[in-house]
Amino acid sequence: MLRFKQTAYALALLTAGYLLGTQHVLSTDALQAQEEATGPSEESIAKIQVANEALQEAEAALATEGFYESATTISNTFAITAGGINALKDLQEGRGVDPETFAALYAGFANDEVKDKIGKDEQGRLTYDNKVIRMYPISKLKKVYTLRAQLAGAETNNDSGF
Repeated sequence: MLRFKQTAYALALLTAGYLLGTQHVLSTDALQAQEEATGPSEESIAKIQVANEALQEAEAALATEGFYESATTISNTFAITAGGINALKDLQEGRGVDPETFAALYAGFANDEVKDKIGKDEQGRLTYDNKVIRMYPISKLKKVYTLRAQLAGAETNNDSGF
């Protein structure tokens, strides 16, 4: 009989704990030190819009000079700030593409010239003309990042050890 009472008490405590947990009785979710941010401030939004206008002007200038060719429907800020990249040629030659083109293609922003040749292989990787789309090799990425920093007037420091 004692064993039955102990088992009944244990089950009662377990049930009570379960019910309190599902009802969030002792939950601390309502206790927050500060409100969650809803987005950038008006000042930051204005600066983003000014930067975007400047990027669009730089994109147009680079395209006119023959230094910028996109494979996507959206602006490639990486290519623009690096002084231009011919992402379409890189894609067609299978040499790999810059990180922003790579991401934009996976996100479905291929332009009309590229869209018809995009597919996926059996592993779900994106392909162009049945060749897997890869990102630039590390050596090329380092060169482009260095050039980008030089164009921006910044010092480069790539002591990551990789």
